[in-house]
Amino acid sequence: MPSHIFPLGKLPADHLSHLLRSYDIADPRVVVGPRIGQDVAVLDMGDHYLVAKSDPITFATDAIGWYAVHVNANDVACAGASPRWFLATLLLPEGMTDAALVERLFDQLVAACRELNVTLVGGHTEITCGLDRPIIVGAMLGQVARDRLVTTAGAQVGDAVVLTQRVAVEGTAIIAREMRTELEERHGFPADWLDRCAGFIHSPGISVVRAAQVATQTATVHAMHDPTEGGLATGLWELATAADVGLEIDGQAVPIYPETQRLCDLLGLNPWGLIASGSLLLTVAAADAERVCKALHEAGIEAAVIGRVTPPAEGVRLRRGGDVTPLPTFARDELARLFE
Repeated sequence: MPSHIFPLGKLPADHLSHLLRSYDIADPRVVVGPRIGQDVAVLDMGDHYLVAKSDPITFATDAIGWYAVHVNANDVACAGASPRWFLATLLLPEGMTDAALVERLFDQLVAACRELNVTLVGGHTEITCGLDRPIIVGAMLGQVARDRLVTTAGAQVGDAVVLTQRVAVEGTAIIAREMRTELEERHGFPADWLDRCAGFIHSPGISVVRAAQVATQTATVHAMHDPTEGGLATGLWELATAADVGLEIDGQAVPIYPETQRLCDLLGLNPWGLIASGSLLLTVAAADAERVCKALHEAGIEAAVIGRVTPPAEGVRLRRGGDVTPLPTFARDELARLFE
């Protein structure tokens, strides 16, 4: 019998790190392999790098196919690459799957691929036991010039930390979609307000592909990472771990949508730990930060400097006025805690 049952969400980082340390990569063409905080694999294809990403969509959502394409494309774009090819494994619930469900999921996959100029090239479909909702496991492939690769591990001491959009775009949309009846009937939220929150997946949107392209075309970006499960705080910890650096984050500079804050206050959630696709973390030389933020703003993308990269001995810290404390950690996403 196991001595400890892991909670819902990602494997604990220390346990996963232990597993990865026991695995040696023999293939010299693997430029970036598995490690904490690094979301893609990078393979040397000679004149360019192939960037590969796999991520599942497990939270129940009526836009699961659309989500699957965009969240996988985000990580490929964070490597400075162009998302090009997508594979999807559809695991469908026994006794609940009909032609209408399958066609809806397929239509979502195709529509999202067309939005990003990505080609759906394969995958697998299966009706399986033990599920109460569809699950899609996506795999995105992209390519990048050898001298244009960006990794999570590239952050340098002295860099500015830039955040695009605001915190927990994805979490806000999921809560509004999955808890709509309760929020409307029990808590009295207006239908149009919930429509706006549910629409966060499209506006401001969960895709960071355009933001990554604008940033890399404007300046030399040292590191990029899109905070997803575990929210902004986990994304910052992952970036610091991958690059072996410290961070000092200005809590007052981190923007939160009022809709997000209102839902979190009601449900007792911390927006810093709420699933956060739609935000992009990047680090650039401090001298380039203003130029990058300006280019993002001109492209219609919110951006703000929220902190700086520090020596690793200083740790990952949160500053609020004159108070400096360790940045909070989240063993699981706040959304997982809500739906457990």
